[in-house]
Amino acid sequence: MSHNNAEDYVVILYYSRHGHVRRLAEQLALGVESGGMEARLRTVPPVSANCEATEADIPDNGDIYCSQEDLENCAGLLLGSPTRFGNMAAPLKYFIDGTANLWLSGALTNKPAGVFTSSSSLHGGQETTLLTMMMPLLHHGMVIAGIPYSEKSLSSTDAGGTPYGATHVESDDLTPEEIELALSQGKRLAILARKLRHDR
Repeated sequence: MSHNNAEDYVVILYYSRHGHVRRLAEQLALGVESGGMEARLRTVPPVSANCEATEADIPDNGDIYCSQEDLENCAGLLLGSPTRFGNMAAPLKYFIDGTANLWLSGALTNKPAGVFTSSSSLHGGQETTLLTMMMPLLHHGMVIAGIPYSEKSLSSTDAGGTPYGATHVESDDLTPEEIELALSQGKRLAILARKLRHDR
């Protein structure tokens, strides 16, 4: 599905160190597309304690880096990160901290947003990571959308999957339930983005 107009797409912005969050992001993108919106997968560069380190404008492989314009013109946002002591990873936090101009202009106000994460263990801080990832989105005036319990896989999963957003436990490949929940979250966000876009 190809669109060229502003607000015809949902950004799936993520940081992934070992590829687990990226695999979840790809399922969310399929869900967004099934909901009738273009999905734009975007990532952020790693951060370094070395002040001299510089990062190329375009990564060697994988998805391209997110720009302020990607966010400013999107219809909705899905934000994903691995868990880091119950919080989002530093590279994603660093990028989000640099979006004050979008906050000042209200560019993200009333647009739907959701969050997703992956951890190395079942109780590895998934829910606190999702909740803390919501905080800057709320400050941006975004409308947070989780996964409702009408999604049967939310009650049957024995791996990832929460009402706060799609999750994955890294010890295995994505389970059928994790995939189903990611697809449903992506589709739900796309449907909400289409509805809210027409109301703005």
